[in-house]
Amino acid sequence: MAISQPASDIDLDGLRFAMVSSTASEVDPSSPTVFEYHERDGMVWGEYEGDTVRIGRFVGTRVERRISISFTHVVDATGEVVGGAAESRIELHDEGLRLVEDFRTADGDQVSVCTEIRA
Repeated sequence: MAISQPASDIDLDGLRFAMVSSTASEVDPSSPTVFEYHERDGMVWGEYEGDTVRIGRFVGTRVERRISISFTHVVDATGEVVGGAAESRIELHDEGLRLVEDFRTADGDQVSVCTEIRA
């Protein structure tokens, strides 16, 4: 269930998110891609790995509940380096934050959803 909270109360620094769905590939629920976020002064950056990604990095900005990033990662199966850009919206739910990401690579436009990993 969606809940309301001021965007200014959201801090992504130190949060981790697991990919739960993607139009780019099937997500392995036992080993999903995990994203670790850092945030300071409107800047966001982080790293990700798991599932189909050997290692990845991203950097960008956040304004209110919108995140704009550029990313690069290494595809696990092929070693290919893939880069692109993404726009995410932050949604608040009873179970934590959810990121809905519209991203673009040379292969085209895709959508993924990631949910907050709570300790």
